[in-house]
Amino acid sequence: MGLLDDIAALAKLAAASIDDVGAATGRATAKAAGVVVDDTAVTPQYLRSVAAQRELPIVKKIAIGSIRNKLIFILPAALLLSQFLPWLLPIVLMIGGTYLAYEGAEKIWHKISGHSKETVLATEVSPEAEKKLVAGAIRTDLILSAEIMVIALDEVADETFWSRLLILVVVAFVITIIVYGIVAAIVKMDDVGLRLAERDSGFSQALGRGLVKAMPRVLAVISVVGTVAMLWVGGHILLVNLGADGTGWIPWPYEWVHHLEVVIHDGAGALGGTLGWLFNTLCSAVVGLVVGAVVVAVLHLLPSRKKKAEEAQAAH
Repeated sequence: MGLLDDIAALAKLAAASIDDVGAATGRATAKAAGVVVDDTAVTPQYLRSVAAQRELPIVKKIAIGSIRNKLIFILPAALLLSQFLPWLLPIVLMIGGTYLAYEGAEKIWHKISGHSKETVLATEVSPEAEKKLVAGAIRTDLILSAEIMVIALDEVADETFWSRLLILVVVAFVITIIVYGIVAAIVKMDDVGLRLAERDSGFSQALGRGLVKAMPRVLAVISVVGTVAMLWVGGHILLVNLGADGTGWIPWPYEWVHHLEVVIHDGAGALGGTLGWLFNTLCSAVVGLVVGAVVVAVLHLLPSRKKKAEEAQAAH
């Protein structure tokens, strides 16, 4: 009887622990929801010109790469840094934010300058081209996943080490399933439209044709949203972490943005929350665009100088 009592007590303790982990996982996932939206918007742009039969296999490869990013690279590094070098986390995040800002600004530069690369179907080029596409998507995912995991880690910082580990593993799987499940649904929507258009029902045919016609425009909009999301997230990472605990170098920019966001929130009534968020997002995107443009200018200027030096040397 004493043994059974002990077993019952342990079972209750385990159940309570599971409930705590579940609740903490929910909080951490909700906290990272903003970056999840960005991740979902960014990824489909890599699939805009991919042949239909390669879409889901490529999404699967990117999703596997995303899980690998989170569990093998980001999670151990984040836990170790938070445990032993917490001041280094903001610096790592700012490097990632700068990279995202550069990616967004680079896409805008290619669009404005007319140097955009012509896209071809993945099945019409070598497997190496598809590998590069997947690798590019996974690199971008690495930055977004790092932001997601660090936000989630910050939400459960008061938990024990092993609880944090378990919670973040669950968050990694849940968020990856959500993001790439939505991405797969988006990129296959035109195929769903074709199937509906083949049915006998007039309503199904009209809906199917509408989906097929709408999807190119939807993907074009998502591509723009993805570029803006890179600037937004990159700029937000830079703003927040410039004044974060452990760095505290330049806290006033985000303090100013946050103060005005609160003023807008309190003074705009029912729309206060939305308008305040839009103001914060706009400021973050502007910071991302400025920083990204500087990096793009430097990277384009250096090759130009090198080329001029080589031409001058050849002339001599």
